[in-house]
Amino acid sequence: MEFEEAKKQAADLRKQIRYHNKKYYDEDAPEIDDFEYDALYRRLENIEAEFPDLVTPDSPTQTVGGHALVKFSPVVHDVPMESLHDSFSEQELMDFDKRVRDAAGAPIYIVEPKFDGLSVSAEYRDGVFVRGSTRGDGLIGEDITENLRTIRTLPKRLKKPLSYLEVRGEVYMSHKVFNELSAKMELNGEKPFKNPRNAAAGSLRQKDAKITAARKLDIFVFNVQQATGADLQYHDQSLKFLKNLGFTVPPFFTPCKAIEEVISEVHRIGDMRGSLDYSIDGAVVKVNSFAQRMKLGSTAKFPRWAEAFKYPPEEKKTKVLGIEVNVGRTGVLTPTGIFAPITIAGTTVSRATLHNQNFISDKDIRIGDTVILRKAGEIIPEVVSAVSHAEGSVPFKMPSVCPSCGAPVVQEEGEAATRCTNPECPAQLLRHLIHFCSRDAMDIDGFGPAALQQLISEGLVKSPADIFSLTEPQLSSLERMGRKSAKNHINAIEKSKQNDLYRLLFALGIPHIGLKAAKLLAARFRNIDGIFHASKEEIASIDGYGEIMTESVRQFFDLPNTAHLIGRLRDAGVNMESEIFTPSDNRFAGKTFVLTGTLPTMTRSQAAEIIESRGGKVSSSVSKKTDYVLAGKDAGSKLTKANQLKVAVISEDDLNNMLES
Repeated sequence: MEFEEAKKQAADLRKQIRYHNKKYYDEDAPEIDDFEYDALYRRLENIEAEFPDLVTPDSPTQTVGGHALVKFSPVVHDVPMESLHDSFSEQELMDFDKRVRDAAGAPIYIVEPKFDGLSVSAEYRDGVFVRGSTRGDGLIGEDITENLRTIRTLPKRLKKPLSYLEVRGEVYMSHKVFNELSAKMELNGEKPFKNPRNAAAGSLRQKDAKITAARKLDIFVFNVQQATGADLQYHDQSLKFLKNLGFTVPPFFTPCKAIEEVISEVHRIGDMRGSLDYSIDGAVVKVNSFAQRMKLGSTAKFPRWAEAFKYPPEEKKTKVLGIEVNVGRTGVLTPTGIFAPITIAGTTVSRATLHNQNFISDKDIRIGDTVILRKAGEIIPEVVSAVSHAEGSVPFKMPSVCPSCGAPVVQEEGEAATRCTNPECPAQLLRHLIHFCSRDAMDIDGFGPAALQQLISEGLVKSPADIFSLTEPQLSSLERMGRKSAKNHINAIEKSKQNDLYRLLFALGIPHIGLKAAKLLAARFRNIDGIFHASKEEIASIDGYGEIMTESVRQFFDLPNTAHLIGRLRDAGVNMESEIFTPSDNRFAGKTFVLTGTLPTMTRSQAAEIIESRGGKVSSSVSKKTDYVLAGKDAGSKLTKANQLKVAVISEDDLNNMLES
């Protein structure tokens, strides 16, 4: 390769790698898997090795990928949190061994699993946990102390106090917890995390530590960074020391004298991947002696005394026996490939999601095809590509009707998902009911996911309308539901019937129509019949409504199932009129408010109702046209922008004073 071509390729690779570093480290939303990233990184390494003049101080090969995020305070690492150099073959491990022996003499190695999570530091003073931080760029990380406190497997007080101790570990989410979280997010209509590593990183970087606590994270601690009052000379000694202090250390770490033993142990760990309840993406080989580590030192980025062996994703060929389409709890139709069973990463695989029509069309997957399968993140089977088509095969097309209820399905412009249009589809009943009863919707107290699931299981509720037909005897007969509780539930149902129309519109779960859009719709047409008879042009005339929202409303109210559901709700006595938007006065007329943070005594929705009922407008973003920003506790970027634009910032007390004056 000529120098100019190498220079051009190196610049392009640096740009790609920096982009993927940002997606992986800072946004917890990688777009390529580790194997593809490693291939880019290795190509850049090879070019820089061949043309040393092309190496720059800010090259990804010379720096750690992450950065400290602005939403957390920066933490300077006294001991740099270095990354590891990667090997992908036995020969590269042998080359590592030769470098170690040439520089420091015959070593003993410790081989342990390489956990796939988020690297963190935890500091202790006098045996008490005082600070936690992420790796960041290796020199400066993020202060995540409160979030780390929520991890039950991280000791908050050591069994034997030391004056000072800093340890390094990997925060992860178990496969069991990841699967539970994914099911819950799907139920709530949220996009699930791609893999456990993303879930762990996203959970640990929450501003609200309560959210982190609910994610049930775990940690393995594998390094002593600094210690005052401990005489440690070997790595395996330090792991036993950490275990005695109360830390969870790697469940297995094996001493090896010869590189052949190391290679054997690396392969043994690789064979275990499918049986572990946590993700590993390789094995780590470390020189055991700290004295030898001192001799070996570090490069600008990596310690010379450790090497990571990265496992390539295991890929195998199999045959597509069929494609099954199921309806998820959000109404999305998901195709699943049925395959001739094969063993990948230690487990038998016979099914894998094919995501959507676009995915199937892009890879041209057909029934009868021979395809390549692999496990993404070692737990989720995925189709890599179609190798060959069966004779006479035809392209697969998603059904035009829902396989659960037979209602028409739609694939909206700009969306990959195909959705069932029926608001009473049995397959998505639980999710609909949870949303229908939620606080900003019909606000039926006591009807949480567990109670609703019980009602469905008992056959008492098959539609949101059935909630309004429930009786005290029916509820009191349920497990863990006494007469008093049943009466409270019935009272909550009766109270919800008086809600304003906008709450019902939001509760119906019309695609693209959130709470604010539901309020605008109710304000414009005043009653449910007005919406049923409204033309597209009338709906589109609502300030804030675009083509997609207009089309969604019109489609929803044109469905026979919608008319049936609304008819049943009307017969049950549910209010179909809107009055809240008749201003009690016009003191806020022409004024635009933005709400942010947690208010002391009211929700933001309640505050918005108060402002709008007095002629004001509530916007979701701060601009020069904003008159007031109503800020509560933990107000974020909106408050910052308000201060930058010199927009008036008020508290809940200020709002109350404005109402009283």
